[in-house]
Amino acid sequence: MSIIRNRWILTLGTIALNLMLLSACGQKEEATTAPAVAEPDAGIIAGSAVGTDRLSFSGGPEGGTFQYFSNGIAIRLSKNIPDVEVSNTASAGSLENLRRVNSGEADFGIVYSGDTYLGRVGRLTNDTREYKNVYAMAYLYGAPAHLIVKEGSGIDEVADLEGKRIAVGGAGSGAAGAAERYFTSLGLWDKMDVEFLGYSKAASALGDNLIDAFWVFAGFPNSSVIQAAASNKVKILDVVGAGQAAGFFDDYPFYTQLTIPAGTYTGVDYDVDSFQDSALWVAGKHVKAKTVHAALADIFSKDGLAYMVKVKSTAKSMAVDEGLQGVVTPVHEGAEMFWKENGLTLTEAQGAR
Repeated sequence: MSIIRNRWILTLGTIALNLMLLSACGQKEEATTAPAVAEPDAGIIAGSAVGTDRLSFSGGPEGGTFQYFSNGIAIRLSKNIPDVEVSNTASAGSLENLRRVNSGEADFGIVYSGDTYLGRVGRLTNDTREYKNVYAMAYLYGAPAHLIVKEGSGIDEVADLEGKRIAVGGAGSGAAGAAERYFTSLGLWDKMDVEFLGYSKAASALGDNLIDAFWVFAGFPNSSVIQAAASNKVKILDVVGAGQAAGFFDDYPFYTQLTIPAGTYTGVDYDVDSFQDSALWVAGKHVKAKTVHAALADIFSKDGLAYMVKVKSTAKSMAVDEGLQGVVTPVHEGAEMFWKENGLTLTEAQGAR
């Protein structure tokens, strides 16, 4: 028995010794290989230590141009920028994006230039808070107003909307904010039956005679207006004449006038006088300057701009030379570096901190 016991003790001792040797080898290998991983460059080391930067891009409602842009940008940045992952988040639109980015709930967003300006100085409708943590990155496209009604509805000009049902975009959206400013200037806001519906739902509601008109504030051609025009005979009303008479453009100088060309939508074979705001890509003050710079460098590269046009044809208006068009508020530090590198000169308002 003692011989057997001694053999077992010897066997266990051998196993223990082997385990100790394996452990020591493992520790030695770790010690010798670790420096090789850490050696490249300090920026990569820091990024690896912190891990992937997970950022949120606040976009827009279903069927809206904001959502196309935000989703397209988020996908490309996640693929092309090392250690950065950008997720796209639906929202009601410009005003909600402004609030999300300002609070840090979102890192990127798309906000109308007018909302960034009015929000910064505490002049948003029924909201005197100052949103000073939102900084412009780039101009994306012009967002013109569309006021759509059915042919034969008896609504031939803006004044005819008194007492009518109108959808103005989702609650908290830039479209709804612009509609309220416009129709308030004309004295109509409180005289209409206003409904807060997203563009796609509004187009369906017009077809079902649940509303008399709907308002879209987005680049053309817009998919929801296309939807409405494909299912019904529609008209798009001139919104400039009534705005000029009411002093609307004097009160809100960041809006610029333009024409929606004849033939843009089925059955609308005439030019439509309208006005637009500028849709801006914005970032929170908290977002790293190097991240903003890298994002702009990727999207405004030749390949990036071609990619954006495939995402949405409205992106044809994006160009390095026009990168700061419509920006009347401070730009992000990382954006300032990028645009100066590309030969643009910032205005006093754009360079303010």
